[in-house]
Amino acid sequence: MTTPELADRAAYVADADALVCADLHLGRDANSNVELPMGEASRIPERVSALLDRFEPGTVVVAGDVLHAFDSVPEGVTDALVAVEEAVADAGAELLLVAGNHDGMLESVTESRVVEAADLGNGTVVIHGDEQPSALELADLDADRYVIGHEHPAIVIEGQRHACYLEGPAPDGDASVFALPAFNRLARGTVLNGSRTGDPASPLLAEIRRFRPAVRDPEADETLWFPPFSELQALL
Repeated sequence: MTTPELADRAAYVADADALVCADLHLGRDANSNVELPMGEASRIPERVSALLDRFEPGTVVVAGDVLHAFDSVPEGVTDALVAVEEAVADAGAELLLVAGNHDGMLESVTESRVVEAADLGNGTVVIHGDEQPSALELADLDADRYVIGHEHPAIVIEGQRHACYLEGPAPDGDASVFALPAFNRLARGTVLNGSRTGDPASPLLAEIRRFRPAVRDPEADETLWFPPFSELQALL
């Protein structure tokens, strides 16, 4: 199974012709403790459009937490979501929204398909990642790899925080896990290396020391893969 192609906090699964991102957290800027609007909600559709131009996928999957607020829809959120939906439709792709733990209001603001899991048909299943797959209605899905969000993973290198991807084994050892960084850049992320290491929020990352992180260098358009966390700290 090939490693996805990575760009701008998203992943393109080539053998499924699917673009996957996670944790848009639309409305996050409305709840930010800053005096000026951050504008992330307006930038997210533009970034999705750029990814559509780059990869030309047949399917786009958002791996949960499309919304930020649990029980309200701040002004501008619906417009931002519609802009994402229109960008995907204009590109001729199908949009699937995987429900995350923040998405209690999602079905009230979208006519797009909302699912618990998205089977990409190549052994890859996209879920949010806040629960074990066994807790979901996935009995008919045979996953070799889970692509998840939820964690907002990050690492610190030379004092700088970087959003990162993660690749490693599922807790049961029968499948692999590929974790995406939060697509919303206002999400600071869970630092997973060094003295500031936190416990992973996702139960699928229970074997976090066996996961290797990757960081994108947007200027060079390169992906930098690091050794597993069990080896990484000695190198930083």
